[in-house]
Formats: sequence, structure tokens, C-alpha cells
Amino acid sequence: MPHSALKATRRSLLAAPALLLARPGLAQAQAPEGWPSRPVTMLVPFVAGGPSDIVARAASNTMTQAIGQTVVVENRPGANGEIAARAAARAAPDGHTLMIGSIGVWAINAALRPELGYDPIRDFTPLVLAVTTPNVLVVNEKHPARDMASLIAWLKERGGRASYSTSGVGSSDQMTTELFKLRTGTEITHVPYKGGAAAATDLIAGNIDLSFQNLGTVATHISGGRLRALMVTSENPHPVLPGVPTAKQAGLNDFVVTSWQSFMGPAGMPIPLRDRVAGALRDALLHPDTKPRLEAIGFDVVPSTPDDYRRFQEAEINRWREVIQVARITAS
Repeated sequence: MPHSALKATRRSLLAAPALLLARPGLAQAQAPEGWPSRPVTMLVPFVAGGPSDIVARAASNTMTQAIGQTVVVENRPGANGEIAARAAARAAPDGHTLMIGSIGVWAINAALRPELGYDPIRDFTPLVLAVTTPNVLVVNEKHPARDMASLIAWLKERGGRASYSTSGVGSSDQMTTELFKLRTGTEITHVPYKGGAAAATDLIAGNIDLSFQNLGTVATHISGGRLRALMVTSENPHPVLPGVPTAKQAGLNDFVVTSWQSFMGPAGMPIPLRDRVAGALRDALLHPDTKPRLEAIGFDVVPSTPDDYRRFQEAEINRWREVIQVARITAS
């Protein structure tokens, strides 16, 4: 996709809900009886511009019209999601406080941090698995590495004097890079940020050497020439990144990593309310004003039922717990 089109897509996803108010074709006054009775807050545990933020704002735009109340996106970054998760867990289970989170917030944290200040299973009501996306190994446009082989050679020459940025401790980008280090025999210093957008910004500035970022975070930077993609962690080549090899094509077998974003509510939401809220989120994600735009920047829109999402989440926690134990990855 041309840079101008991707740039326009990103702007449209961040646009205010008011832009959609003028569109008469959107559903109106379809809110289930009793919910919502006031504006709905959608907590995002990272800074603006990252995958969680993009998906939240895209969904909130169309959801606002469908439920007849404003859906307010509120960024509360810090501690790889813990600050926002604690706030969401304490909220009333009435459907007026929701939270979107990443694989790190809802799965990896539970496996990596024994003293985590929230339980992603016990403290929350599952709503919808929203999107999945591969990670992309990116370097600054001025980096000497042009492919995986030259990057690995460069890292080994540096002898540990290289750095990688992530969206936070326990994020999928950290786990992916730690696995990369194990598979390639390289040493790279971890520099965590408060979200993928901040991690990408410092990489673009040349302060960091490389990063495994969600495709949705870096697609416009790649198309704009600010970052160079060396590898994508999907099973097959990705249509948004023509010519970029998969891990297997680049020489790394068994290196498929899929990141994801999902919505939760506080624990204790009644089943009928849970299902109504989940249905509104699914409709918003699948809306023709939302789904194509998310797909254009690398997200696969895959809204699930609450029960299917909970089974998926539990499997992901178990998967990453095993990876963390085998690789001896710590939260430090």
C-alpha cells in the first residue's frame, strides 16, 4: 500500500467520533435496555499511537453510534499494563468501564511476573479477542544491515554493544527478541518503553538498534522509509509487507509469533450484560468503517465470543509460561 494511503488510514483511525455523527447510515439507538446509561470508558494501558490505542479508537468510533452513548478512550500507560488493569479491575461490573490489552497484559505478564498486581483471569470478564498481528523485525533506515544474515553478523561483531526497544517488560516484542537471541547466539540489551509507538520513535531517531514491533505499529514507518523490515514472524508472507521474508525464509525455523489485542470488563459482569457488550464490540470491529482500515495496516480482525476468547487466553498463558521457563526469561 502506498505511504500516502497508509498515512491517511492512520489519521482516520485516530479521528474523533464526532466525524461519524454526520453519517446517517450508521445504526442509531440500538443500545440494549439498561446499558449504557452514561458514557463508556475504554482504558488503554499504553501511550497513544500503539496497537491497543489504534484498535480502541477504531472500535470506539463506530460503537459510539451503535449504542447511543459516547465511548471515551483513555490512555493510562505504565508497568506494561498494570496501572490500567488495576483501575479496570476495581471498576463496577456494569459495562461502563472496559479495557483493551495486549498479549503482554492478558497473558505474558501472568507467566512472567509472580507478584503481578492483578490476575488477568480472576479479576476480569472476557469479552472479545479483537485482532491478531505478527511482529516485524525492524531497524533504522541508516542501519548497515540489509537482511537477517548481515544483522546477525553485525550483532556478533558488536559483542553485546547493541540495544532493542520494546513496548514494555513482558510484552510480546520482548519475548520475541529474547527467543531471537537464543536462536542466533547474540546479545542485545533490552530498553523498555511505555508502548510500541514510543519504542518505534526512538528507533527511528537512531537511539536504538533494532526492535520486534507489531506490524500495526510500524507499517506506515516501513512504507515511509523511516524503518527497514528484515523479517516478519507470521507463518506466511504478509500482504502489507511484500518482499519481506518470514522467519523461516530468513533462516529461523519454528519462529512464528502472533501478537493480539482483546477487550475485557471487570470481573462479575452478569452474563446477559457481558454478551450485550461483547456483541457491541464485535459489531464495531466488523463494521465496514472499521475492519478494512485495521486490515490495511496489518491487523487481522478476528472478534470472538467471550467463552472462545477465555479458552484462547488460558492457552496463551500456558504457552508463554513454558517459553519463559525454558528460556529462563526474567522480568528484569
